[in-house]
Amino acid sequence: MEADLICMKYKALFAASLTLGLYGAASAQELQPEAINDATLASIPSEQSGDASPRREPAIVRLQVLLDRAGASPGVIDGYYGENVTKAVAAFEAMQGLEPDGKPDAEVIDRLSDDGAVIERYVISEADGADLVDSIPEDYSKQAEMEHLGYTSVAEKLSERFHMDIDLLKALNPDSAFAAGETIWVAMPGAPKQGKVERIEARKRTGQVVAFAEDGSVVAAYPATIGSEDSPSPSGTHKVKGVARMPPYVYDPDVNFRQGDNDEELTLPSGPNGPVGVVWIDLSKPTYGIHGAPEPSLIGKTGSHGCVRLTNWDAGELAAMVKPGVIVEFTE
Repeated sequence: MEADLICMKYKALFAASLTLGLYGAASAQELQPEAINDATLASIPSEQSGDASPRREPAIVRLQVLLDRAGASPGVIDGYYGENVTKAVAAFEAMQGLEPDGKPDAEVIDRLSDDGAVIERYVISEADGADLVDSIPEDYSKQAEMEHLGYTSVAEKLSERFHMDIDLLKALNPDSAFAAGETIWVAMPGAPKQGKVERIEARKRTGQVVAFAEDGSVVAAYPATIGSEDSPSPSGTHKVKGVARMPPYVYDPDVNFRQGDNDEELTLPSGPNGPVGVVWIDLSKPTYGIHGAPEPSLIGKTGSHGCVRLTNWDAGELAAMVKPGVIVEFTE
């Protein structure tokens, strides 16, 4: 696959999230693994509160894990009742033949409920500390000098493996050094969805990618970043040309954009912290694709430069279910 078909990176800086220490002792108790596993979904209001300073809630963590298992991805599991949760609930309702209003009402809860644990113990292995890098520089010329744009810590690596926001992982394990041999608490999302996707809708207004089977049923749905006002995504219908896993990124200021003082073509190495993450689904529209992203917590919350961004794990799951020729329709 031609690397210059890869869309430009939008590397947003994410301000430090609220941590466990900001919530005080009461919230520390709320975020105990037992509290999450015992949380009642019926305690979740059907409407978001609109609180400007939301807290992580045990019941929301549980809801996010159960939605993830059902194939209605909430993006990062972070415990916040945000728009990505509402999108995931609406997708689950569509899968179940319910009115997709995005409200976790009694019928949704009844069909989602699972008495099993959603937070479980995990023993960190030596392999979890392999292939790490010290840091990822912002400057593309510096990234181009690296061999691999890998994870920068065991915590980051494990947070993506278990579909978690890294701050939630650290909040559940406040005393962990994330060293080999340690036992930590992690979310247990579902196994990757399997199936054959025949058609994909990239819904610009809602910021969601929905994958359909041949019979029109929803196979999976994902929160997505789809273009921006300055760099809109394409319109109309296109097709999947192919899939590249762990793709490099070719920065060409004459084709895409100008980053800093870089005015020459650069080839950035592959890796989960690369501009397009772990996978690139190439589209028939030149320079556009569906791909992973280095900052999963920003999916659906910032703009892109025209391409469709998913979390690395969602992009990988979708890539395994598509073949060349699958229809991708961009809708308003």
